[in-house]
Amino acid sequence: MSELNRILDQVEKDKGIDKKILIEALELAMLTVAQKKLGTAREIEAQYNEEAGEIELFEFKTVVDKVENPQVEMTIKEAKEIDPDAQVNDSLGVKLDSAEFGRIAAQAAKQVIIQKVREAERDIVFNEYKDRKGEVVTGILRRVEHKDLIIDLGKTEAVLLEEEQVAKERYHTGDRIQAYISNVHKISRGPQIVLSRIHPGLLIKLFETEVPEIYEGVIKIKGAVREPGDRAKIAVYSEDSDVDPVGACVGLKGSRVQNVVQELRGEKIDIVEWDPDPAKFVCNAIAPAEVQKVIIDKEEKLMQIIVGDDQLSLAIGKRGQNVRLAAQLTGWKIDLHSESQVKKKTEETKKILLKLQDMDTAQADLLLKQGFSDVLDIQALSDNDLSDMLGISVDRAKNILENLKKVVEEEKNKVTKEQEEKVTEVKNETESKESHSEPTSVENNDTKE
Repeated sequence: MSELNRILDQVEKDKGIDKKILIEALELAMLTVAQKKLGTAREIEAQYNEEAGEIELFEFKTVVDKVENPQVEMTIKEAKEIDPDAQVNDSLGVKLDSAEFGRIAAQAAKQVIIQKVREAERDIVFNEYKDRKGEVVTGILRRVEHKDLIIDLGKTEAVLLEEEQVAKERYHTGDRIQAYISNVHKISRGPQIVLSRIHPGLLIKLFETEVPEIYEGVIKIKGAVREPGDRAKIAVYSEDSDVDPVGACVGLKGSRVQNVVQELRGEKIDIVEWDPDPAKFVCNAIAPAEVQKVIIDKEEKLMQIIVGDDQLSLAIGKRGQNVRLAAQLTGWKIDLHSESQVKKKTEETKKILLKLQDMDTAQADLLLKQGFSDVLDIQALSDNDLSDMLGISVDRAKNILENLKKVVEEEKNKVTKEQEEKVTEVKNETESKESHSEPTSVENNDTKE
């Protein structure tokens, strides 16, 4: 076997590049070298001779009676010397001595093989990682480029962009980093594997690793949300009544969840039990706060959550994190109120309702019991809806809503007037104090001549 054949077979075996692709590339490289030296006007072809183990070059010329262009034509006499059966208009190929191209041809062949090997390696890496999007990988931090972290994954490098990093986390060269593959791009320099430490998928994958019941499908993860570096919520569910999904994820003495917390550098994790009943799910998601009452508005996909006064700050969480994450996890807008806030608003609404001519105490209480503690919610009702709720005629319901609009406007004007009077009072007091204050003495230090 020739040296070139051996090299091609070895490259095909080690790098997974089809030998035909290499041969085509070598033929093209040899042809390019010949055309540069002999000129593009000449008709030259390159062919691989497997037995000889070399790229052969042939120059083709047309047989003519009278030669006008020697580069592409030959006489019948010259043709007969090559092929006794040659005739006018035949195209004959003459083998060129490829040795005359020498070092240039050899260098070109070498560069072609190197280029094809690189392209093949890039394709292999891309094909391997394009289907791994959504997986968690572990690598070593090699360097930092413009605040982006370059992670060595073994066969290739990946990038952890600045915007995909947790602001509180700090790394040094040589540190081990686990991250979520958020995307894989094919660019001119090769595949770019984009990692993330902030993606909710990282939280999900870490739990799949730590909790065998999730991996086996006994427990299902219904959703996960994060405020990276601070707090996260994950919803879990099991159709098997004998399996406690939250307990399984927490683990013995909290061992499983602590492993995840440790990997996320101390991020607090709330494990929430998913429930097909939206109200129960929202109540679970707002934990550790205890919910007293839930009022659902399906059209607006809004839930009014009422908690005890001592539970309000717990329900809101640090900088509103708890209620914000609960809303993201459940997909419901959450309107959070304390018991005293609702009581105060209910009393104010009842006072306004009792001012209406066609409204009595029993009817007002009936509306309040149905969750209409805000006059704006009552105003939003149609004549027919209010009629059905109170068991009154549509005309009477219409009058109530019209009167309610007037009373609300009067109350609004009253509050505005009181606020304006208070501002004026404060302004007058300030001006009075300024007018009775001692005048300030200013000493003139100018020197008179």
